[in-house]
Amino acid sequence: MALNGDRAPISDEFWLFGYGSLIWKPPPHFDHRGTPEAPGRVVTLIERSFWASLGDAHDSAPGKVWGVAYRIEAARVAEVKDYLDIREINGYTIHYTPFHPADGSGPIRTLVYIGTPDNDQFTGPQDPQTLAEHIYRSEGPSGLNRDYLLSLEKALDELSPESGDAHITDLSNRVRDIETKVAKGQAHVRLSEEPVSHEFHKVSSIDEQEETEKAY
Repeated sequence: MALNGDRAPISDEFWLFGYGSLIWKPPPHFDHRGTPEAPGRVVTLIERSFWASLGDAHDSAPGKVWGVAYRIEAARVAEVKDYLDIREINGYTIHYTPFHPADGSGPIRTLVYIGTPDNDQFTGPQDPQTLAEHIYRSEGPSGLNRDYLLSLEKALDELSPESGDAHITDLSNRVRDIETKVAKGQAHVRLSEEPVSHEFHKVSSIDEQEETEKAY
């Protein structure tokens, strides 16, 4: 943080670690893949110690997380941080972590949002097939929840030859299998009984404006 005489503090540029939809859709943006009444599912980052306390069907986790780093120039810092505070701050804590570029260049200090156990929208471990069916049938103003999942799989696979995520690929395969069976009339997955509104509306609080898609 730099000071310029008697003027207000000027924020230096910073780097943001992007995961989930931030990998392929840079900030600022809002991305709703469910509704408040029927939330979809998206990924979130949590502390390894918290993950170790959960009974996850996927009983191993890699030692690193793949994502992207965005350089936020000084002129845009306030705008991006305001956006991120609305999008991420409810049930998240801010950390700084070294980002190691895939090209082997030196690490970059990046800001990252980490989910906390008291995040009301954190669902915890779920049966993978049940989760896949939920993702298949969820929809919100930004589109289908399964499009989010398949886009995430594609984005992760394209980062590096070793950047794929076994959990994401497993869920994606299950969703594709559901799609195939439904198309052939071999399976029926109940979709939302309520019509989906694709109209955006102004909300009165940060809690309400928090994305309706947290988190798997």
